[in-house]
Amino acid sequence: MDRRKALMQIGMSMGYVVAAPTFMSVLQSCNDTKAAAWTPQFLDKNQGTVLIGVIDSLLPKTDTLSASEVNVHVFLDSFANEVMPPNQQDQFKATLDQLAVNALESSKKENISDLTAKDIAPEMLKALTDKKAKGVPFAKKIRDLTIWGYKCTEYVGEKVLAYDSIPGQWIACGDLDELTGGKAWSI
Repeated sequence: MDRRKALMQIGMSMGYVVAAPTFMSVLQSCNDTKAAAWTPQFLDKNQGTVLIGVIDSLLPKTDTLSASEVNVHVFLDSFANEVMPPNQQDQFKATLDQLAVNALESSKKENISDLTAKDIAPEMLKALTDKKAKGVPFAKKIRDLTIWGYKCTEYVGEKVLAYDSIPGQWIACGDLDELTGGKAWSI
């Protein structure tokens, strides 16, 4: 392996290790905010409505909470405002605007505030799967950030994954089904 690449990868991994607590604190600070009372910091109100529809179309409510119920939209808005470089911020907003236009056209609705996750889901699917989709350059990144933000929430860490607030004994070769009921451990 090239020494420069190895040093660069080590530096990047250390950067992720150092940055992870910061991102977690931003995400956990969003847990107390209610979706109805949310006012976007970075996005405008219409883009915020579309963002909620997008994340709920990606991670809808099933036997677990939906993405908006664990405030992933609040995290994404803060993340875009505080972390993303200006060119990614522009792509983020442009993608949300284009998804809104496409969803309004396909659902025959007049106002962005009337759009639901069901209206936005087909447009997001097209943006993710159709290589010829134009105006949605950031759709895959939004999907990735949504999943990352959801997986890092306190709800997923404590309720979905196996969680032990005070770790006990170490069982090196135990069966995962016996130890955690088949769940992965929360970090």
